[in-house]
Amino acid sequence: MIHLLSSHSFLLHFTINQLLWGTLQQNPLVGRLTRDPELRYTPQNQAVTTFSLAVNRQFKNANGDREADLINCVIWRQQAENLANWAKKGALIGITGRIQTRNYENQQGQRVYVTEVVADSFQMLESRQERGNVPTPPPSATQNNQKQSSPADSHDPFANSEPMNIQDDDLPF
Repeated sequence: MIHLLSSHSFLLHFTINQLLWGTLQQNPLVGRLTRDPELRYTPQNQAVTTFSLAVNRQFKNANGDREADLINCVIWRQQAENLANWAKKGALIGITGRIQTRNYENQQGQRVYVTEVVADSFQMLESRQERGNVPTPPPSATQNNQKQSSPADSHDPFANSEPMNIQDDDLPF
């Protein structure tokens, strides 16, 4: 199951879990995917997805512009398949993971060092509709496609309610 949370509630949820469970080596990151995630499988048939997050810095540069760091990330197994299937370039996601440094020898015989975040989990922080990827049907089409209410629906106080529009500024944290 994939949960949609605001970036504020993601960080609050992470901070509470960090305090309760003492996972101080876990790092939360919130950012946008710089490209579509790349799903591959190891020879042992383990799913692995690589992706890059653009994470805004907390301060502005001398010109008053906010810069972003591009963070290379990797995620494994079922979470890797879920990320590759659900998230696309530009998606706002939150991850928790640990920083890892590894090295290998390239084809030219040079030692290459790689620092990346090995993500344990991710959460989508906005819906596709919020990103503008899903067209919203016109009101007349929505009214024509609504099902007829049944007696069982009359007991549901939320059956005919409109979705709530809650902004990050409306949240108390």
